[in-house]
Amino acid sequence: MLSLLLPSLLKKLHFDRRLVHLALAALPFTASAQAPSQKPVEGGTLTYAVSQEPTSLVSFLDTKTDNRNVSAKVTEGLLRYDAKFTPQPLLATEWQVSADGLKYSFKLRPGVKFHDGHDLTSEDVRYSVLTQKKQGPRGRITLANVERVDTPDPLTAVIVLSKPAPFLLKSLSSAELPIVPAHRYSDGEPLGNSNITAPVGTGPFVFEQWVRGSHLVLRKNPNYWRKGYPHLDRVIVKFVRDPAAISTAVETGEVDVAQGVGLADLDRLAANPKLKIDDTYDGFLNNASFLEFNLENPVLANVKVRHAIAQAIDRNFIRNTIYYKRVEVVNSPVPRVLADYYDDSTFRYPFDVAAANRLLDEAGQPKQANGQRFSLRVSYIPGAEFKRTTDYLRSALGRVGIKVEVVDGDLPTFLKRVYTTRDFDININGLGRLFDPTVGVQRIYWGDGVRNPLIWINGAHYDNPQVDELFRQAAVEVDAGKRAAQFKQVQQIVGRELPVLPLVSVPLIQVYSARVHNLNNSIDLMAGDLADTWVEPRK
Repeated sequence: MLSLLLPSLLKKLHFDRRLVHLALAALPFTASAQAPSQKPVEGGTLTYAVSQEPTSLVSFLDTKTDNRNVSAKVTEGLLRYDAKFTPQPLLATEWQVSADGLKYSFKLRPGVKFHDGHDLTSEDVRYSVLTQKKQGPRGRITLANVERVDTPDPLTAVIVLSKPAPFLLKSLSSAELPIVPAHRYSDGEPLGNSNITAPVGTGPFVFEQWVRGSHLVLRKNPNYWRKGYPHLDRVIVKFVRDPAAISTAVETGEVDVAQGVGLADLDRLAANPKLKIDDTYDGFLNNASFLEFNLENPVLANVKVRHAIAQAIDRNFIRNTIYYKRVEVVNSPVPRVLADYYDDSTFRYPFDVAAANRLLDEAGQPKQANGQRFSLRVSYIPGAEFKRTTDYLRSALGRVGIKVEVVDGDLPTFLKRVYTTRDFDININGLGRLFDPTVGVQRIYWGDGVRNPLIWINGAHYDNPQVDELFRQAAVEVDAGKRAAQFKQVQQIVGRELPVLPLVSVPLIQVYSARVHNLNNSIDLMAGDLADTWVEPRK
């Protein structure tokens, strides 16, 4: 498991705001245990099967995991990170943080060109940062304290803050805050721009083709600034919704890498000497499954009803049966790996059907003659395990007299239902808790998401000014102890009020051919750029 936010690193980020980093060349980072003992083979095609088709090929204004994983191969960020989250050069070769923490100065790598031949300049950084601050689901939080971006020369960008942002230096990866070509967006609405679906970037691979519902093709960037990379000629990403079909495809060699295999197939695949399994914990995203209550439903607005539903659910069953014991039960929205911030003291809702029934009676929801109390519409984010969780939820809630109607659909339908039309009562969602609570956890509870709806922000429509204020304080607090206390107080409040019930962690497992080398070169694993990846020829 990757370790994040180590105390020493926290101390450094909080207190040493002088020279943070100075380097002139990016060093490759290999997240997997595989050592580069062989000389890479140049050329070839890597075929990758994934379970979900992206909605955008740039994680510019939609940081959905599937979007991130493609985007980072084409569009780069200012920095990359090693396994301990130490920043390394990418588009930026040098950076400094002022003593007061209000100015982040970046020197850009000279000679970098976008795939259409335009030079990368500080204006591209300025446009990318300010647009994501305004419209990005996470950028609105991550970049909330950004006042402006100065561009004193074409290769210098200075991000100026109104208040400190102690987490900012961890948020500048290719997948999280990509630097897009400003000239491609002009003055129009960025969400409708053609660069979203046919991206131009600076990365090791150039977008070639997207066949909706089938696959997309990336080809080698012959003018990539990192000389001698990438090794591959092409990357083909196939969209395969059926987990069993994904398992079969990697097992037969139809694809080289697979994400989204059936968890029930993993033991069999692990026994195949021609395959390898990477189940490294993604310490950047910290993905988890959550049950979100729509607090606009008057029944669910009663906290006793929410507590009852929590106790009607056996999360150990979800872990053991639905995820085949390959996940952990989650007892707080803050990841346990962020140990200084973690507090699960009020998220104690053990599985207890009798207690759930008693709480529902106390909440004024008695069973009727037919044995039912009320009905709920349950939606879920597309995915095999999320669907199975929803099916279990229907059975579990039925035992306490709650009738469940499952409403399903593809991802665009899901996003519209949860964040626009609000046509659900309970939602099973998958969310990244990320590398800092301000970036990943705040959005789950942020009251601004009620007044200014945006995808991936506050599906419950929870609105607690005290929680918002604690998050605001923590976002600018440079004292590690005070910041930890603020985050712990947030957890204690939302654990009692329970607008969202954490369920289990969500694994990101890759199964790949033993012919594939150096698959991951980023702390966020599949959101690496594949520049170091190479494939042995078939024998």
